[in-house]
Formats: sequence, C-alpha cells, structure tokens
Amino acid sequence: MKKILLFVSLLSCLLTLAQNADFQTVKFQNIGPTIMSGRVVDLAVNTTNPTEFYAAYATGGLWYTNNNSPTQNIGCVAVDWNSGLILVGTGEVNSSRSSYAGIGVLKSTDKGKTWTNIGLPDSHHISKIWVNPNDNNEIVVGVLGYLYSKNEERGVFKTTNGGKTWTKTLFINEDTGIIDLSFAPNNPKIMFAAAWERERKAYHFKGNGISSGIYKSEDAGTTWTKIEANSGFPNNVGIGRIGLTSFNENIAYAIVDNQNLRPNSKKEKSTDANTNLFDTEVIGAEIYKTTDAGKTWKKTHNQFINDAFYSYGYYFADITVDESNENSLYISAVPLIFSSDGGKTFKTIDKDNVHADHHVCWVNPKNPNHVINGNDGGVNITYDNGNHWIKCNNQAVGQFYTVNVDNKEDYEVYGGLQDNGVWAGPNNYEHNSEWLQNGKYPYEFLIGGDGMQVQIDTRTNNLVYTGSQFGSYTKIDRKSGKRDYITPRANKKEEPYRFNWQTPILLSSHNQDIIYFGGQYVFRSMNQGAAWEKISSDLTNGKIEGNVPFGTITSIAESKFKFGQLVVGTDDGNVHITKDGGSNWTKISTNLPQNLWVSRVRFSNFKKERIYITLNGYRNDNFKTYAYVSEDLGANWKELTENFNQNAANVILEDSENENILYLGTDNGLFISIDRGTTWQDFSNGIPNVAVHDLVIQNREKDLIVGTHGRSLYKVNVANIQQINETINTKGIALFKLDEIYFSKNWGNKSYAWGSDNNPNIEIWYYLKDFANISITIKNSDGIVVFIRQAKAEKGLLKLDYDLSIDEKTKVAIEKKNPKVKISQANNQKYYLPIGKYTVELEANGKKETQPLTLIERK
Repeated sequence: MKKILLFVSLLSCLLTLAQNADFQTVKFQNIGPTIMSGRVVDLAVNTTNPTEFYAAYATGGLWYTNNNSPTQNIGCVAVDWNSGLILVGTGEVNSSRSSYAGIGVLKSTDKGKTWTNIGLPDSHHISKIWVNPNDNNEIVVGVLGYLYSKNEERGVFKTTNGGKTWTKTLFINEDTGIIDLSFAPNNPKIMFAAAWERERKAYHFKGNGISSGIYKSEDAGTTWTKIEANSGFPNNVGIGRIGLTSFNENIAYAIVDNQNLRPNSKKEKSTDANTNLFDTEVIGAEIYKTTDAGKTWKKTHNQFINDAFYSYGYYFADITVDESNENSLYISAVPLIFSSDGGKTFKTIDKDNVHADHHVCWVNPKNPNHVINGNDGGVNITYDNGNHWIKCNNQAVGQFYTVNVDNKEDYEVYGGLQDNGVWAGPNNYEHNSEWLQNGKYPYEFLIGGDGMQVQIDTRTNNLVYTGSQFGSYTKIDRKSGKRDYITPRANKKEEPYRFNWQTPILLSSHNQDIIYFGGQYVFRSMNQGAAWEKISSDLTNGKIEGNVPFGTITSIAESKFKFGQLVVGTDDGNVHITKDGGSNWTKISTNLPQNLWVSRVRFSNFKKERIYITLNGYRNDNFKTYAYVSEDLGANWKELTENFNQNAANVILEDSENENILYLGTDNGLFISIDRGTTWQDFSNGIPNVAVHDLVIQNREKDLIVGTHGRSLYKVNVANIQQINETINTKGIALFKLDEIYFSKNWGNKSYAWGSDNNPNIEIWYYLKDFANISITIKNSDGIVVFIRQAKAEKGLLKLDYDLSIDEKTKVAIEKKNPKVKISQANNQKYYLPIGKYTVELEANGKKETQPLTLIERK
C-alpha cells in the first residue's frame, strides 16, 4: 500500500559531507510543470480564517496553505480547527483507473509534520471522516473498500478512543461501501451515509446496484436505519454513486448518479469508447431533498440535468449546500453547477480558467460568494460566486502517464497527463512566477484530453506523435503547426479496432518514418502514419464484453540490433515476439504469471537476446511487484523481484551505458539495481512516495527523467552511477571526473547592492563499496594543500560540496610560492582559489584515487 513520506526543510551548510548509504545522496530535481495540476478530491477550510485550508490531491498528497499558496503532505482530509487535529483517510474514492489504495486513517496533531496510523489498514479507499469537535476521540469513518475486488472492511466505522479500537457500525455487503457521510451542523448526531454498490474490472465498470442507497443515524453513527423505497428516494439496480449534504437536522440533499436509461433512448451503444463516455443516454444526475429528517424525499427538478455526469457519474456526485441559505446548491460534475432555488433550475459557474471535472466545493458560511473548488485541474477560488476565478496552481502535482525526451542541444521533456493533455518543456525548469512578466509559460501545451504516449522524430526534433485516451493520436509539426490525425481505422467490413486507454505508439529507431501502433493488432506505417498495415493477428485472448476496451496491446518495443524484431505485451497478460517484421509471431508468456496487465516490455541495449518485462496486478487488487528478464528471447524467464515487493510495477528501464544498472518504477516509488536485478535499493531522494509511471534517459546528457502520477516530473544525472562497474567494485573506491570551472572575480560579491552573494560550489562525487574512514585532499600544482576533509563515510555513491574558499594561511602560502598570483578578499570576507590546475585525491581503506580540477579564465 502507499506509504506516507514526511518532509522537513534542511538548512544548507557551506560545506557538507554527504554520508548516506547507497544512492541516497543522489537528489532528484523537480522540473514541473506546475501550471496544470492533478485531481483534487477534498478540501478542509478554516471557517474562521478561510485563507487557511488543506487540499487533498488524489495522488499528489495533502497540501496546506494559510495564504492561498500550498505546501506538502497526502490524502482526503478532516480537520478540527480548534485543536489542530488532522485526520487523513487514505485511498481515493473516485474509482478511476489510477485511484490508488491507501493504508487506513492517519492522524497528525502538528500540522502534518508527523503522522500516526490509527487503524483500518485494509480499507483501501476511505470516503469521509467526521470528528467530534467536542471530543476528538470520537471519530466516524466512511469506507468504500477495495476497488477491484470484494472485501469486508467497508461500511461505517466508529471509534470513541481516538482509534485504539474500531467498531463496524454499518455493513451492507462485500460489494457495497460508503461513498459519503453528511451530518447536521446544528446537531451532528443526525447523520446520513450514502452506500454505493460498484464493481470495477479491467474490462467493465458497473457503477450501480440495488444495494446503493441512504442510511440514517440519530446517535452519531452508532446505529443506522436504511431509507426505504417508500420514502420517495429511488431504490433500484440503476442507482449509482450518491452524494450528500445537510443543511440542518431536518433538511438535506442527495445527488444521485442514475444509470437507468432515459425513455426512448437508443439501446445500442457506439463501438467507439470515447463516444460512449459522452453519448450513452442514461438519466444521469438527479437531486433529491428531504425536509423531514429523511422520512420523505422529493426530486427537486422536472427536467434532466443535461451534460452534468454523462455516463460516468461515478467520478463526481458531490453536492454542497450553502450553510447560510438552504436553496443555494453547488453540484460538482463535468461542469461546476449552481442552483439558487433549491435544485429547480441550474446554471454553470465555471469559467475559461477553471478546469472541468469537479469533485469538491466549499462555500464560506460568512460570505456565500466565496467558493473554493477542487477539480481535475487543481484548486480554484472565487469571491463573486463564479463570475471570476483565481487559479491556484503553484505546486508540481501533475499526474503523468508518460514521459519522453527529444535530442535538441537544450533538450525538451514531453509527457501526457491525466485529463491535462500533453505538454513539452525545458529539462531545466524551476518553478517561479517570472513567466507572468513576459506572458509565456516555459512549458507548451500540445494537445488536450487525457494525455498519452509521446514519440519524437529526433532527426529534426520538430515532428511529435502523441494523443489522448483510447488511441486518438495526431502527428504534430511543431515548426509549421500542421496536424494530421493518424489513428488506424477499421474498414466497413471489420469490427472497430480496440485501443487501450493508454495506447502504445513507437517510432522505429532504424527509420523514424516507420511507426508501430497497438490495438488488438500491431499496426505499422511506413510513411509517418499516412497509411497503415496490420502486421499481426489479434495478439490478445480476444474481446471481452464490457464497457471498457479490453483485449488490447499495452506496450511495444523494437530491438535496436534488428529491424522488425518486436516484442509486444497486452492487458490480458500475453507477450509475443516477432523476429521478421510481423510475418510470424510466437507467444513467450506461457511460463509467466497469468492474467496480469503487461505494463512494460523492453529489449536490452546490450544483448540482442535479452528482454525485460513488468507485469501489473493493480486491476486485481494484487500489489505484488512483478519484473522479469529473459536471456533467450522469451524461451525462459527469471524473476527479478522474488525477494522485493514495493507495490505494482509500471515500468522497467535498462541503463543506456551500463547493462548492470536497472531502474524500476512502481506504484510506491523508484528503485535501482546495480547488479541486473539481483538486489534493489530505493532511488528516490527528493521524490515523495508517489506512483512512478514512466522513465526515460536522455542518452547524450545522461539524465534520467521520471514521470510520476501525482508529483509531475523529476530529473537526475546518472553519469556517475553509470560508471559503477566490476572494476570499481573490485577496487572498492572511485573518484569521478570533475568539469572545468570558470573563475569569476565576482565570487563572494554581490552583483548589485540589494542582491545576494555570488557563492561558487563544486560537487565532488565518489563511490565506496564499503564503510570507510576517508580523506579528501585538494592540492595545487605546487603541492600546496588548499583543502582537506576527513570523515567516517557510509558506503555507496557520496558527495562532498566545496565552495572553493581557502583560509588566509593558505592564501599567503600560494602568493609566497607564486608572487604573480594575487588573491583578494571578497566582500563576504572569504578568499577563493585562483586560476590554475589542482589535484583532488580520495583516500579510503589504504587505496587512493585522483582527479584533476581546473579553474580557467572565461574568454
């Protein structure tokens, strides 16, 4: 399950000797983007000071702000603002393809600095938490339960001792959990719970059932009574997700995702998955109101609420009533909808800078024009009830599915995000607001929808092939702006092709005019997508009836050693190989675990017979890590993760320079092996515990780019790691090459009166196979020691930061030896190394390594 990673700020010292083991000294840099966001699932706002609130992101953590500008943590959230207690229910409940399971209820009493797990570890997905403001030991929790399978830890749970023990006070069945709780502000003993029967499979989502309904408690969640059908509230198999909001102990509203078909609707569904999302003629959103504490309910409107939920109301169904006006309602749906007459009529209030797909609203009880909204694009705030909105995207919480790089001199990174399209931007991006001055954000928006895979023709770096969900792909000429739709289409005699949510596309490394594309077949284009041919039969186990395309190809790779040698993985667990461009295919997955999602296939960069794959059991609520290698093109497989389990595996990547190094991205983070998968280590310093969906190396620069599903993109240079080989391990120590440094007379001085000091720094990287007492010495060409440090060092890849300063004694010694050299004191009272050649020496365990260090004049 997901872990919580707590963050602390560290004051940087002038000279720091890193002594962490293994690769914890290697720190990743977040490279954004931040202008788009990730899915917001909950808000907790201080009504006394509404600039102070917590925003819970589905996979990006819990963020806190007291000035409308967040900082970091995780989950869906309830806060007692009087005591400062924070309770986080982990595990998103929107039941999407990437709604990750949690680990129970987390508690913090110090604004998120430290956390304690107080129970319900097998709940997976928690919808709502209520805490008694008069007694924080009394807590009621709504648990939705497992996403893809049955379980018993779902329903309503209550504790009266702060989570030491829990009582299940409401349980319907193993398929039905609680999606919402509401309580009367004037009498919190009066509660309503919304039960939701849902069954998600990889190929089908049934988001409705006879067990969906409303339950009422009059004793703060200790006992419950079901609202029966004769109350006026609907009770049939078409009832899906239900959202609740209470105005007082008598008045409450419910919004219902009614999946029953509308009268005179078309029974036949389209064969196009994207069309079915929007054109299936279900009743959709309905609003019901009670004025007698739930005894009777009445629908508030006579007409359909069109274009609110479409066919996927399971993703929304949130309703909020203004605490100061029982007739003011806010409906979180595809648009954000407002009603001023108790749900009789409606209007949309989201504007151009507000993202679609809304999940939560908070209305200021003291100023009803002040609304905070959470959606798939982040947090928005309005102070005039939706006429104008402020977008509050300052943090990198993008949910990337994919990442790639081009080969420009200053290369760009590309990636597709959940419901935020495809973007391209600089690899050295650092978040700041300077772009507001020139009006151009460093990242460029390429295409909308749910952004998917990206391929770049690196011959010019202008042609980009990318698209959105279910295989809708386009060729984009970024130089001319020309766009061509390239998705293969079935002819009239064929059934429509099946395309995965994240359809794979691949440019051949042998000729980038050649494209491979995955449906249930492998398609090949020899002319940049203008025409396609099938080069395989159906490589899946065949079509399975359901409302989600299944029996599709998920990953394609081509050997760099041989054109047309392809390996292909599918969502139903098949792996096939062809050695002749598709004329013949062989199934090579018979001896692998069956019925798992093939999340990645890769050919080796070093051995033509070597293949890596990862399998993923997330869609079976199976969180084991599956990674395999074959040395004989799939005839035999070796498990790489037999003694390693860090959640479902999404991607494996062999290093571009060193065949012993592997990188593994799971739903719990990033890991590295330097012995070809025999052992694994955490490799995520600077990255929170977040799902890693994709990895790519920019070969020329030796940068590893990490695509996370919740915290955007990260970058780290792996050049030093790539050098760790058998020779270095045999010797036991290594000192890595240092770049030349341009000397500056401005070191230690301010560039302008109100600026900061210009402080230089170099990073001296070294590697120790074992723990050691080390000495790092720097001498100039005359043999004068200008720097020395001694320390007890951990094993692994380590770093010494040196600011190039010297003491006055050393300065005098250098000038005495070479009278032509004059070293002036900088404004910060320090002396710095002059231009010249130096030698860096590492000594450990009786062994020595040296590297030159050169300071040169900038010409």
